[in-house]
Amino acid sequence: MFRLNRDILYLIFYKELQNDKNTLYSCFLVNKTWCEIIIPILWKNPWKDGNEKLLYNIIFSYLSNDLKNKLKQQDKDFFLTNSYKKPFFDYISFCKHLNFIEIERINNIYMEKHGILIKNDIINAFINERTSFTHLYLPQQFDYQLHLIPGAEQCFSTLEFLYCKTNVDEPVFIGLTEICKSIKGLELYIEKYNNNYGIVDLIKSQRKLCNVHFKTEDQYANDSFCKILENSLMKHSNTIQYFKMTKPLITNILSSFMNLKILELVGKFKFRNIKWNCLESLSLPFLQILRASSVPITSLISIIENTSGHLIEINIYRTSHNEINNKRIIQAIYQNCPNLLYLKILFRNTSSNELENLLIKCKHLNGLFLIISDLLVSFNWDNLFNVLTRSPIGLFKFKFSYYYREINLNSLELFFDNWNGRHPMLLQMISRKITSNLGFYLLLEKYKTKGIIQKFDYNTWFEHSFKDFEWI
Repeated sequence: MFRLNRDILYLIFYKELQNDKNTLYSCFLVNKTWCEIIIPILWKNPWKDGNEKLLYNIIFSYLSNDLKNKLKQQDKDFFLTNSYKKPFFDYISFCKHLNFIEIERINNIYMEKHGILIKNDIINAFINERTSFTHLYLPQQFDYQLHLIPGAEQCFSTLEFLYCKTNVDEPVFIGLTEICKSIKGLELYIEKYNNNYGIVDLIKSQRKLCNVHFKTEDQYANDSFCKILENSLMKHSNTIQYFKMTKPLITNILSSFMNLKILELVGKFKFRNIKWNCLESLSLPFLQILRASSVPITSLISIIENTSGHLIEINIYRTSHNEINNKRIIQAIYQNCPNLLYLKILFRNTSSNELENLLIKCKHLNGLFLIISDLLVSFNWDNLFNVLTRSPIGLFKFKFSYYYREINLNSLELFFDNWNGRHPMLLQMISRKITSNLGFYLLLEKYKTKGIIQKFDYNTWFEHSFKDFEWI
Protein backbone atom coordinates (compact mmCIF):
# COMPACT_ATOMS: atom_id res chain seq x y z
CA MET A 1 0.00 0.00 0.00
CA PHE A 2 2.89 2.36 0.81
CA ARG A 3 4.41 1.69 -2.62
CA LEU A 4 1.09 2.37 -4.31
CA ASN A 5 0.74 5.66 -2.46
CA ARG A 6 4.24 6.69 -3.46
CA ASP A 7 3.54 5.89 -7.12
CA ILE A 8 0.33 7.88 -7.06
CA LEU A 9 2.11 10.83 -5.48
CA TYR A 10 4.77 10.65 -8.17
CA LEU A 11 2.13 10.76 -10.90
CA ILE A 12 0.45 13.76 -9.29
CA PHE A 13 3.64 15.72 -8.71
CA TYR A 14 5.47 14.82 -11.92
CA LYS A 15 2.62 14.66 -14.43
CA GLU A 16 0.33 17.38 -13.10
CA LEU A 17 2.47 19.78 -11.05
CA GLN A 18 5.99 19.66 -12.48
CA ASN A 19 5.66 23.19 -13.90
CA ASP A 20 4.01 24.61 -10.78
CA LYS A 21 7.06 25.30 -8.63
CA ASN A 22 5.22 27.28 -5.96
CA THR A 23 2.96 24.31 -5.22
CA LEU A 24 5.88 21.89 -5.27
CA TYR A 25 7.89 24.05 -2.86
CA SER A 26 5.00 24.05 -0.40
CA CYS A 27 4.38 20.32 -0.76
CA PHE A 28 7.90 19.02 -0.16
CA LEU A 29 7.70 20.21 3.47
CA VAL A 30 4.81 17.83 4.24
CA ASN A 31 6.92 14.76 5.09
CA LYS A 32 10.01 12.80 4.10
CA THR A 33 8.27 10.77 1.40
CA TRP A 34 6.86 13.83 -0.32
CA CYS A 35 10.23 15.54 -0.08
CA GLU A 36 12.06 12.57 -1.66
CA ILE A 37 9.63 12.60 -4.60
CA ILE A 38 9.54 16.36 -5.18
CA ILE A 39 13.23 17.30 -4.85
CA PRO A 40 14.26 15.38 -8.02
CA ILE A 41 11.43 17.11 -9.93
CA LEU A 42 12.54 20.56 -8.77
CA TRP A 43 16.14 19.80 -9.69
CA LYS A 44 15.40 18.39 -13.12
CA ASN A 45 16.09 21.86 -14.57
CA PRO A 46 17.43 24.06 -11.75
CA TRP A 47 18.56 26.76 -14.22
CA LYS A 48 15.02 27.75 -15.06
CA ASP A 49 13.00 30.11 -12.83
CA GLY A 50 14.90 29.04 -9.77
CA ASN A 51 16.49 30.65 -6.74
CA GLU A 52 19.88 31.72 -8.10
CA LYS A 53 21.53 32.09 -4.69
CA LEU A 54 20.33 28.66 -3.61
CA LEU A 55 21.54 27.14 -6.87
CA TYR A 56 24.97 28.70 -6.42
CA ASN A 57 25.22 27.40 -2.88
CA ILE A 58 24.39 23.87 -3.94
CA ILE A 59 26.89 23.98 -6.81
CA PHE A 60 29.62 25.42 -4.62
CA SER A 61 29.07 22.72 -2.02
CA TYR A 62 30.45 20.26 -4.60
CA LEU A 63 33.69 22.19 -5.13
CA SER A 64 36.95 21.04 -3.61
CA ASN A 65 37.78 22.32 -0.13
CA ASP A 66 40.89 24.08 -1.46
CA LEU A 67 38.86 26.05 -3.98
CA LYS A 68 36.16 26.88 -1.44
CA ASN A 69 38.78 28.15 1.01
CA LYS A 70 40.35 30.27 -1.71
CA LEU A 71 36.97 31.77 -2.58
CA LYS A 72 36.23 32.34 1.09
CA GLN A 73 39.47 34.28 1.51
CA GLN A 74 38.80 36.40 -1.54
CA ASP A 75 35.12 37.07 -0.85
CA LYS A 76 34.01 37.56 2.76
CA ASP A 77 30.39 37.38 1.63
CA PHE A 78 30.93 34.07 -0.14
CA PHE A 79 27.37 32.77 -0.24
CA LEU A 80 26.22 31.05 2.96
CA THR A 81 28.35 29.57 5.72
CA ASN A 82 26.69 26.17 5.16
CA SER A 83 27.99 26.08 1.59
CA TYR A 84 30.86 24.11 3.08
CA LYS A 85 28.53 21.34 4.17
CA LYS A 86 27.52 18.51 1.90
CA PRO A 87 23.77 18.78 1.23
CA PHE A 88 21.33 16.11 2.43
CA PHE A 89 20.46 15.18 -1.16
CA ASP A 90 22.80 14.62 -4.08
CA TYR A 91 21.04 17.42 -5.96
CA ILE A 92 23.23 17.48 -9.04
CA SER A 93 22.51 13.80 -9.71
CA PHE A 94 18.86 14.80 -10.25
CA CYS A 95 19.70 17.34 -12.99
CA LYS A 96 18.57 16.44 -16.49
CA HIS A 97 19.38 19.84 -18.02
CA LEU A 98 23.04 20.87 -18.27
CA ASN A 99 23.33 24.56 -19.10
CA PHE A 100 26.85 25.66 -20.02
CA ILE A 101 25.57 29.14 -20.81
CA GLU A 102 24.88 29.59 -17.11
CA ILE A 103 28.05 27.80 -16.05
CA GLU A 104 30.09 30.18 -18.23
CA ARG A 105 28.28 33.11 -16.64
CA ILE A 106 29.06 31.91 -13.11
CA ASN A 107 32.68 31.34 -14.06
CA ASN A 108 32.99 34.79 -15.65
CA ILE A 109 31.62 36.45 -12.52
CA TYR A 110 34.41 34.97 -10.39
CA MET A 111 37.08 35.42 -13.03
CA GLU A 112 36.30 39.14 -13.29
CA LYS A 113 35.88 39.61 -9.55
CA HIS A 114 38.69 37.48 -8.15
CA GLY A 115 40.64 36.05 -11.09
CA ILE A 116 39.73 32.53 -9.97
CA LEU A 117 38.85 29.87 -12.55
CA ILE A 118 36.06 27.66 -11.22
CA LYS A 119 34.61 26.28 -14.47
CA ASN A 120 36.61 23.05 -14.43
CA ASP A 121 35.48 22.19 -10.91
CA ILE A 122 31.85 22.93 -11.75
CA ILE A 123 32.04 20.77 -14.88
CA ASN A 124 33.53 17.88 -12.88
CA ALA A 125 30.68 18.22 -10.38
CA PHE A 126 28.13 17.76 -13.17
CA ILE A 127 29.86 15.32 -15.52
CA ASN A 128 30.61 12.07 -13.73
CA GLU A 129 29.27 8.56 -13.21
CA ARG A 130 26.30 9.80 -11.11
CA THR A 131 24.66 12.00 -13.76
CA SER A 132 22.76 11.54 -17.00
CA PHE A 133 21.40 14.45 -19.04
CA THR A 134 18.54 14.79 -21.51
CA HIS A 135 19.03 18.50 -22.36
CA LEU A 136 22.27 20.31 -23.20
CA TYR A 137 22.77 24.06 -23.78
CA LEU A 138 26.05 25.34 -25.26
CA PRO A 139 27.14 29.00 -25.55
CA GLN A 140 28.69 30.53 -28.64
CA GLN A 141 32.22 29.47 -29.58
CA PHE A 142 32.12 26.76 -26.92
CA ASP A 143 35.42 24.88 -27.04
CA TYR A 144 35.38 22.51 -24.06
CA GLN A 145 35.74 18.97 -25.41
CA LEU A 146 33.11 17.25 -23.32
CA HIS A 147 33.65 13.80 -24.79
CA LEU A 148 37.15 13.65 -23.25
CA ILE A 149 35.85 13.99 -19.69
CA PRO A 150 35.62 10.66 -17.81
CA GLY A 151 31.95 9.66 -17.58
CA ALA A 152 30.89 11.81 -20.55
CA GLU A 153 29.53 8.89 -22.56
CA GLN A 154 27.16 7.91 -19.76
CA CYS A 155 26.16 11.54 -19.21
CA PHE A 156 25.23 12.30 -22.82
CA SER A 157 24.35 8.96 -24.43
CA THR A 158 20.64 9.56 -23.75
CA LEU A 159 20.64 13.24 -24.75
CA GLU A 160 17.27 14.27 -26.25
CA PHE A 161 17.65 18.03 -26.80
CA LEU A 162 20.52 20.27 -27.89
CA TYR A 163 20.72 24.06 -28.03
CA CYS A 164 23.85 25.48 -29.62
CA LYS A 165 25.27 27.91 -32.15
CA THR A 166 26.93 26.92 -35.38
CA ASN A 167 30.24 28.48 -34.29
CA VAL A 168 30.80 25.94 -31.54
CA ASP A 169 34.27 24.46 -31.96
CA GLU A 170 34.53 21.62 -34.50
CA PRO A 171 36.02 19.08 -32.02
CA VAL A 172 33.03 19.60 -29.72
CA PHE A 173 30.62 18.65 -32.52
CA ILE A 174 32.81 15.68 -33.48
CA GLY A 175 32.85 14.43 -29.89
CA LEU A 176 29.08 14.78 -29.49
CA THR A 177 28.56 12.93 -32.77
CA GLU A 178 30.44 9.96 -31.34
CA ILE A 179 28.39 9.87 -28.14
CA CYS A 180 24.92 11.26 -28.91
CA LYS A 181 22.57 9.34 -31.19
CA SER A 182 19.17 9.98 -29.58
CA ILE A 183 18.68 13.74 -29.99
CA LYS A 184 15.03 14.45 -30.81
CA GLY A 185 14.99 18.22 -30.46
CA LEU A 186 17.50 20.67 -31.95
CA GLU A 187 17.54 24.45 -31.52
CA LEU A 188 20.30 25.83 -33.70
CA TYR A 189 21.42 29.46 -33.93
CA ILE A 190 23.01 30.03 -37.33
CA GLU A 191 25.81 32.59 -37.25
CA LYS A 192 27.00 34.76 -40.13
CA TYR A 193 30.66 33.77 -39.78
CA ASN A 194 32.83 30.96 -38.38
CA ASN A 195 30.26 28.20 -38.88
CA ASN A 196 31.56 24.69 -38.30
CA TYR A 197 30.38 21.85 -40.51
CA GLY A 198 30.62 19.34 -37.65
CA ILE A 199 26.99 20.17 -36.81
CA VAL A 200 26.00 18.60 -40.15
CA ASP A 201 27.43 15.19 -39.18
CA LEU A 202 25.87 15.50 -35.73
CA ILE A 203 22.44 16.02 -37.30
CA LYS A 204 22.88 13.11 -39.71
CA SER A 205 23.97 10.74 -36.94
CA GLN A 206 20.73 11.03 -34.96
CA ARG A 207 18.27 8.13 -35.06
CA LYS A 208 15.01 10.07 -34.82
CA LEU A 209 15.12 13.85 -35.00
CA CYS A 210 11.59 15.20 -34.47
CA ASN A 211 11.76 18.89 -33.53
CA VAL A 212 13.98 21.43 -35.31
CA HIS A 213 14.36 25.18 -34.82
CA PHE A 214 16.68 27.11 -37.12
CA LYS A 215 17.27 30.64 -35.87
CA THR A 216 19.27 33.45 -37.41
CA GLU A 217 19.37 37.20 -36.90
CA ASP A 218 21.38 37.95 -40.01
CA GLN A 219 19.90 38.26 -43.47
CA TYR A 220 23.19 37.35 -45.11
CA ALA A 221 24.09 34.11 -43.36
CA ASN A 222 26.44 31.93 -45.40
CA ASP A 223 24.26 30.46 -48.17
CA SER A 224 26.54 27.54 -48.98
CA PHE A 225 26.67 26.50 -45.33
CA CYS A 226 22.88 26.91 -44.94
CA LYS A 227 22.26 24.75 -48.01
CA ILE A 228 24.38 21.89 -46.64
CA LEU A 229 22.79 22.32 -43.21
CA GLU A 230 19.26 22.16 -44.60
CA ASN A 231 20.03 19.11 -46.72
CA SER A 232 21.32 17.29 -43.62
CA LEU A 233 17.68 17.12 -42.52
CA MET A 234 16.74 14.92 -45.50
CA LYS A 235 17.51 11.77 -43.52
CA HIS A 236 14.89 12.85 -40.98
CA SER A 237 12.22 13.96 -43.45
CA ASN A 238 9.79 11.27 -42.25
CA THR A 239 10.30 11.87 -38.53
CA ILE A 240 10.33 15.68 -38.24
CA GLN A 241 6.99 16.80 -36.80
CA TYR A 242 7.89 20.31 -35.60
CA PHE A 243 9.84 22.90 -37.56
CA LYS A 244 10.49 26.56 -36.77
CA MET A 245 12.50 29.08 -38.75
CA THR A 246 13.18 32.81 -38.60
CA LYS A 247 14.46 33.21 -42.16
CA PRO A 248 13.38 31.60 -45.46
CA LEU A 249 15.14 28.36 -46.30
CA ILE A 250 17.39 28.22 -49.34
CA THR A 251 16.35 24.71 -50.37
CA ASN A 252 12.94 23.06 -50.74
CA ILE A 253 13.64 20.63 -47.89
CA LEU A 254 10.44 21.76 -46.15
CA SER A 255 8.34 20.05 -48.81
CA SER A 256 9.84 16.68 -47.82
CA PHE A 257 8.50 16.88 -44.24
CA MET A 258 5.35 14.95 -45.07
CA ASN A 259 4.54 14.16 -41.43
CA LEU A 260 5.01 17.71 -40.18
CA LYS A 261 2.40 18.66 -37.56
CA ILE A 262 3.59 22.06 -36.34
CA LEU A 263 5.08 24.81 -38.49
CA GLU A 264 6.26 28.13 -37.05
CA LEU A 265 7.37 30.90 -39.41
CA VAL A 266 8.75 33.81 -37.41
CA GLY A 267 9.86 36.38 -39.96
CA LYS A 268 11.91 39.40 -38.95
CA PHE A 269 11.10 42.97 -39.96
CA LYS A 270 14.61 43.39 -41.37
CA PHE A 271 13.93 40.38 -43.64
CA ARG A 272 10.73 41.94 -45.00
CA ASN A 273 12.09 42.23 -48.55
CA ILE A 274 13.15 38.59 -48.73
CA LYS A 275 10.89 36.29 -50.72
CA TRP A 276 9.64 33.14 -49.01
CA ASN A 277 10.08 30.95 -52.09
CA CYS A 278 10.45 27.88 -49.88
CA LEU A 279 6.71 28.11 -49.12
CA GLU A 280 5.54 28.06 -52.74
CA SER A 281 3.32 25.09 -53.63
CA LEU A 282 4.07 23.61 -50.21
CA SER A 283 1.83 20.66 -49.35
CA LEU A 284 1.71 19.56 -45.70
CA PRO A 285 -1.23 17.14 -45.47
CA PHE A 286 -0.90 16.37 -41.74
CA LEU A 287 -0.24 19.90 -40.51
CA GLN A 288 -2.14 20.64 -37.27
CA ILE A 289 -0.70 23.95 -36.09
CA LEU A 290 0.38 26.94 -38.17
CA ARG A 291 1.97 29.96 -36.49
CA ALA A 292 3.28 32.81 -38.56
CA SER A 293 4.63 36.30 -38.08
CA SER A 294 5.77 38.78 -40.75
CA VAL A 295 5.29 36.27 -43.54
CA PRO A 296 3.55 37.11 -46.86
CA ILE A 297 -0.17 36.49 -46.56
CA THR A 298 -0.32 34.86 -50.00
CA SER A 299 2.15 32.20 -48.85
CA LEU A 300 0.02 31.45 -45.78
CA ILE A 301 -3.13 31.19 -47.91
CA SER A 302 -1.36 28.66 -50.12
CA ILE A 303 -0.20 26.58 -47.13
CA ILE A 304 -3.72 26.45 -45.68
CA GLU A 305 -5.22 25.51 -49.05
CA ASN A 306 -2.75 22.61 -49.33
CA THR A 307 -3.57 20.96 -46.02
CA SER A 308 -6.01 18.08 -45.59
CA GLY A 309 -8.35 19.32 -42.89
CA HIS A 310 -6.15 18.54 -39.87
CA LEU A 311 -5.40 22.14 -38.82
CA ILE A 312 -6.63 22.85 -35.30
CA GLU A 313 -4.71 26.08 -34.60
CA ILE A 314 -3.91 29.02 -36.86
CA ASN A 315 -1.99 31.93 -35.34
CA ILE A 316 -1.16 34.77 -37.74
CA TYR A 317 0.13 38.12 -36.52
CA ARG A 318 2.27 41.05 -37.68
CA THR A 319 1.24 40.20 -41.22
CA SER A 320 -0.39 43.29 -42.64
CA HIS A 321 -2.56 42.81 -45.75
CA ASN A 322 -5.37 44.48 -47.66
CA GLU A 323 -9.10 43.81 -47.55
CA ILE A 324 -9.06 41.43 -50.51
CA ASN A 325 -6.42 39.17 -48.97
CA ASN A 326 -8.18 39.36 -45.61
CA LYS A 327 -11.25 37.86 -47.23
CA ARG A 328 -9.13 35.31 -49.10
CA ILE A 329 -7.39 33.94 -46.02
CA ILE A 330 -10.63 33.66 -44.03
CA GLN A 331 -12.17 31.84 -47.01
CA ALA A 332 -9.18 29.49 -47.16
CA ILE A 333 -9.60 28.73 -43.47
CA TYR A 334 -13.29 27.85 -43.52
CA GLN A 335 -12.94 25.88 -46.76
CA ASN A 336 -10.03 23.75 -45.52
CA CYS A 337 -10.10 23.68 -41.69
CA PRO A 338 -13.31 22.02 -40.44
CA ASN A 339 -11.62 20.91 -37.19
CA LEU A 340 -10.21 24.31 -36.23
CA LEU A 341 -10.14 24.99 -32.48
CA TYR A 342 -8.23 28.27 -32.17
CA LEU A 343 -7.77 31.18 -34.53
CA LYS A 344 -5.75 34.38 -34.27
CA ILE A 345 -5.99 36.69 -37.26
CA LEU A 346 -6.23 40.25 -38.48
CA PHE A 347 -9.86 41.22 -39.12
CA ARG A 348 -11.07 43.92 -41.50
CA ASN A 349 -14.41 45.69 -41.54
CA THR A 350 -15.29 44.30 -44.93
CA SER A 351 -14.77 40.64 -43.93
CA SER A 352 -17.86 40.23 -41.75
CA ASN A 353 -19.60 37.88 -44.19
CA GLU A 354 -16.51 35.71 -44.44
CA LEU A 355 -16.20 35.59 -40.66
CA GLU A 356 -19.82 34.50 -40.40
CA ASN A 357 -19.18 31.70 -42.90
CA LEU A 358 -16.16 30.66 -40.88
CA LEU A 359 -18.21 30.47 -37.68
CA ILE A 360 -20.80 28.32 -39.47
CA LYS A 361 -18.33 25.86 -40.98
CA CYS A 362 -15.74 25.68 -38.20
CA LYS A 363 -18.12 24.22 -35.65
CA HIS A 364 -15.40 23.15 -33.22
CA LEU A 365 -13.93 26.63 -32.80
CA ASN A 366 -13.19 27.20 -29.13
CA GLY A 367 -11.12 30.40 -29.03
CA LEU A 368 -11.03 33.46 -31.29
CA PHE A 369 -8.38 36.21 -31.22
CA LEU A 370 -9.17 39.12 -33.54
CA ILE A 371 -6.67 41.90 -34.29
CA ILE A 372 -8.47 45.12 -35.21
CA SER A 373 -6.15 47.61 -36.91
CA ASP A 374 -8.27 49.59 -39.38
CA LEU A 375 -6.64 53.00 -39.32
CA LEU A 376 -8.44 55.06 -41.96
CA VAL A 377 -12.01 53.89 -41.47
CA SER A 378 -14.35 53.68 -38.50
CA PHE A 379 -14.62 50.10 -37.32
CA ASN A 380 -18.13 48.63 -37.11
CA TRP A 381 -18.20 46.97 -33.71
CA ASP A 382 -21.97 46.43 -33.91
CA ASN A 383 -21.58 44.30 -37.01
CA LEU A 384 -18.76 42.22 -35.50
CA PHE A 385 -20.56 41.55 -32.23
CA ASN A 386 -23.75 40.68 -34.10
CA VAL A 387 -21.84 38.02 -36.04
CA LEU A 388 -20.21 36.65 -32.89
CA THR A 389 -23.55 36.13 -31.12
CA ARG A 390 -24.39 33.61 -33.85
CA SER A 391 -21.13 31.70 -33.34
CA PRO A 392 -20.85 27.95 -32.55
CA ILE A 393 -22.11 26.99 -29.11
CA GLY A 394 -18.61 25.89 -28.07
CA LEU A 395 -17.04 29.29 -28.75
CA PHE A 396 -16.87 31.43 -25.63
CA LYS A 397 -13.21 32.50 -25.45
CA PHE A 398 -12.52 35.86 -27.05
CA LYS A 399 -9.55 38.18 -27.35
CA PHE A 400 -9.67 41.56 -29.05
CA SER A 401 -6.54 43.54 -29.86
CA TYR A 402 -7.43 46.99 -31.14
CA TYR A 403 -4.71 49.46 -31.96
CA TYR A 404 -6.53 52.55 -33.14
CA ARG A 405 -10.27 52.07 -32.50
CA GLU A 406 -11.66 51.94 -28.99
CA ILE A 407 -14.65 49.68 -28.39
CA ASN A 408 -17.99 51.46 -28.28
CA LEU A 409 -19.55 50.79 -24.87
CA ASN A 410 -23.09 50.66 -26.26
CA SER A 411 -22.01 48.03 -28.79
CA LEU A 412 -20.28 46.05 -26.06
CA GLU A 413 -23.33 46.15 -23.79
CA LEU A 414 -25.60 44.94 -26.59
CA PHE A 415 -23.13 42.11 -27.27
CA PHE A 416 -23.32 41.02 -23.63
CA ASP A 417 -27.13 41.22 -23.59
CA ASN A 418 -27.37 39.05 -26.69
CA TRP A 419 -24.97 36.54 -25.12
CA ASN A 420 -27.43 35.81 -22.30
CA GLY A 421 -28.19 32.08 -21.98
CA ARG A 422 -24.88 30.94 -23.47
CA HIS A 423 -21.73 29.65 -21.79
CA PRO A 424 -20.17 32.55 -19.81
CA MET A 425 -17.40 34.07 -21.90
CA LEU A 426 -13.71 34.46 -21.12
CA LEU A 427 -12.69 37.88 -22.39
CA GLN A 428 -9.31 39.54 -22.82
CA MET A 429 -8.72 42.95 -24.37
CA ILE A 430 -5.48 44.51 -25.54
CA SER A 431 -5.50 48.19 -26.48
CA ARG A 432 -2.90 50.63 -27.74
CA LYS A 433 -4.55 53.25 -25.55
CA ILE A 434 -4.95 53.23 -21.79
CA THR A 435 -8.66 53.05 -21.14
CA SER A 436 -9.36 55.36 -18.22
CA ASN A 437 -13.13 55.31 -18.71
CA LEU A 438 -14.58 54.06 -15.44
CA GLY A 439 -17.72 53.09 -17.30
CA PHE A 440 -15.72 50.49 -19.27
CA TYR A 441 -14.71 48.60 -16.13
CA LEU A 442 -18.08 49.02 -14.46
CA LEU A 443 -19.76 47.53 -17.52
CA LEU A 444 -17.51 44.47 -17.46
CA GLU A 445 -18.03 44.01 -13.71
CA LYS A 446 -21.80 44.34 -14.18
CA TYR A 447 -21.95 41.48 -16.68
CA LYS A 448 -19.51 39.42 -14.69
CA THR A 449 -21.93 39.69 -11.76
CA LYS A 450 -24.77 38.64 -14.07
CA GLY A 451 -22.82 35.56 -15.13
CA ILE A 452 -22.45 36.64 -18.76
CA ILE A 453 -18.67 37.03 -18.29
CA GLN A 454 -16.78 34.35 -16.41
CA LYS A 455 -13.47 36.22 -16.39
CA PHE A 456 -12.04 39.30 -18.07
CA ASP A 457 -8.61 40.88 -18.34
CA TYR A 458 -7.46 44.14 -19.82
CA ASN A 459 -3.98 45.26 -20.74
CA THR A 460 -2.34 47.93 -22.87
CA TRP A 461 -0.72 46.99 -26.16
CA PHE A 462 2.68 48.16 -24.94
CA GLU A 463 2.78 45.87 -21.93
CA HIS A 464 0.41 43.06 -22.78
CA SER A 465 1.48 39.75 -21.30
CA PHE A 466 -1.33 37.45 -22.36
CA LYS A 467 -0.29 34.21 -23.99
CA ASP A 468 -2.10 33.22 -27.14
CA PHE A 469 -4.90 30.73 -26.57
CA GLU A 470 -4.31 30.33 -22.85
CA TRP A 471 -7.38 31.26 -20.87
CA ILE A 472 -7.78 30.72 -17.13
